[in-house]
Amino acid sequence: MAAISIDGRIGQFRQSRFMKRFLPRLLTAFLSTAILPALLSSVMAQDPCKLTDIGTGTAASVRDGRTLLLADGRELRLAAIEVADDSRGALQSLAYVGNSEQSVQQTLLEQGRARVSARTGSKACADLLLRNERAARAARRGLWADPNFAPLRSENLARIAAARGQFAIVEGKVLSVRESGATIYLNFGRRWTQDFTVIIPKRHRREFATAGLDPKRLEGNPIRVRGWIGQQSGPVIEVVNPEQIELVE
Repeated sequence: MAAISIDGRIGQFRQSRFMKRFLPRLLTAFLSTAILPALLSSVMAQDPCKLTDIGTGTAASVRDGRTLLLADGRELRLAAIEVADDSRGALQSLAYVGNSEQSVQQTLLEQGRARVSARTGSKACADLLLRNERAARAARRGLWADPNFAPLRSENLARIAAARGQFAIVEGKVLSVRESGATIYLNFGRRWTQDFTVIIPKRHRREFATAGLDPKRLEGNPIRVRGWIGQQSGPVIEVVNPEQIELVE
């Protein structure tokens, strides 16, 4: 397979105890199939996502749709995306291609073989990746041709309940915004104990302010939120990054 250059944010490694423990063998990164590191550095320097080069390696095999086994025994897991079951073949094909001017994540998103995850590293990276996802969704490429991957409607509680414990994208109009204790609640229905809710820990309020996204001003607006479906009184998605929320025009 082609030599690859590995790019990522070192800060991402600090977000997980698992990553701290297994960092020597498992890398979370934005991946480019560019063979020449000099070429890659030039491309990334012009990219608003501003990734950091953390080394090079040779891909030996593809474990799944987002994991590569490197020749030196390390595993490299693609950051910022959630992949579909059939993404392995797409990643395997990309591992043989060199001199790409975009990251593997962007290509998978553009092909409709992945969705942008809840953690992207920065707003600049989120904007870059979401453009690829939106284009694929509009063209119904890849997984977007399957209605099972369409964004869930906030009022469709049965579908949302069925996705409990899974990554999902939910769309709907924020009916009200309330604060209680250490939490901000974006309510999508009047039955707070049953309807879908987005919860935002107040400790992340500074990140939202920096991103220019005030949760209080979302009331009455349609939004798209991505994350893992959980359950409190009703179904919820916890949002800790502003990039998890998109305003829907």
